[in-house]
Amino acid sequence: MIHSLFLVNSSGDIFLEKHWKSVVSRSVCDYFFEAQERATEPENVPPVIPTPHHYLISVLRHRIYFVAVIQSEVPPLFVIEFLHRVVDTFQDYFGVCTEAAIKDNVVVVYELLEEMLDNGFPLATESNILKELIKPPTILRTMVNTITGSTNVGEQLPTGQLSVVPWRRTGVKYTNNEAYFDVVEEIDVIIDKSGSTITAEIQGVIDACVKLTGMPDLTLSFMNPRLLDDVSFHPCVRFKRWEAERILSFIPPDGNFRLLSYHVSSQNGYPVGYRSLVAIPVYVKHNITFREGSSQGRFDLTLGPKQTMGKGVEAVLVSSQLPRGVLNANLSASQGTYTFDPVTKMLTWDVGKINPQKLPSLKGSMSLQAGASKPDENPSINIQFKIQQMAISGLKVNRLDMYGEKYKPFKGIKYMTKAGKFQVRT
Repeated sequence: MIHSLFLVNSSGDIFLEKHWKSVVSRSVCDYFFEAQERATEPENVPPVIPTPHHYLISVLRHRIYFVAVIQSEVPPLFVIEFLHRVVDTFQDYFGVCTEAAIKDNVVVVYELLEEMLDNGFPLATESNILKELIKPPTILRTMVNTITGSTNVGEQLPTGQLSVVPWRRTGVKYTNNEAYFDVVEEIDVIIDKSGSTITAEIQGVIDACVKLTGMPDLTLSFMNPRLLDDVSFHPCVRFKRWEAERILSFIPPDGNFRLLSYHVSSQNGYPVGYRSLVAIPVYVKHNITFREGSSQGRFDLTLGPKQTMGKGVEAVLVSSQLPRGVLNANLSASQGTYTFDPVTKMLTWDVGKINPQKLPSLKGSMSLQAGASKPDENPSINIQFKIQQMAISGLKVNRLDMYGEKYKPFKGIKYMTKAGKFQVRT
């Protein structure tokens, strides 16, 4: 399966490597570096790169490339999912997954990788199990280990590994029993010059934080489950019941975990022939013009909310890569602040929260190089935003029930919508 793992930073340096079967030379990453040079953006590096003797499968998370080396054909998504699980584990253990955090905890990193893969095959990837095998680093534990020469490896096998529910340890006890669920949706949209939607889809996840005593059995039902498409579940979910009743039934892991991820396209939940687009929560009025033979250009941009059901659009950030011929931008923002980098030609406007009564606008002129020809195409506009307490797909949790335990837990559900790749072409 996986022979080796290389961690590459944004500068192109390999700062950590781990080998399971046999040592693979670092030179195998040259094929990856060549693909990286050809890519216009860091995230555009192909996830699967074939070489004469290996396959390189990679993911980019937190400005770090996790590159797995494979010698035989395997399902690429299997390896990609494992690499994401590695990143999530590092984040769970160290709080952040950065080059500095990995280097500071390099011993724990190697211990984790040794437990997560056995001879190249995934073994223990559940956070609950790993935390019983390898204790998360703390300042006190690090000092004791430094003085005594001991390690973070636990002395006993995890209790969950020996049961039919390997993702949950036995004997869990809490004074406050609580279960929180976060429904987080990212909306990816491309809107053309006339304001028509070219593509619109939603990538959603339901993240859970469950701290319940004993061995509870939970059921989670939705008001409109037919919206969900292309669903990926945590292993704890009973898939047959979901297929039959569209109800999530599961014995939850202890602590934080991702219950499911899903995809909502523009056609989900509607009859064939009925055209229904994903609701677009923000609209943009734009007028960006360049005149032939003129050293001046016009920039006029206004944002506004729509279809947000009264929820506020906040943390709005607008960016646009202006043409190379633009020397400077003399603009006026009715709200927030803007910056223009004359070297990279990147215009960034930090709007903040949109006030529906007074829509934010950015207007002004752009200075062009004297004698320069009119740009071939107008710049596109990229938008980032967040909407609290709203799932843009319309997904709503109906109820959460618990069986198998007699106490009454505290239950909470939170919704959030944020922009993924939200692009407006001008």
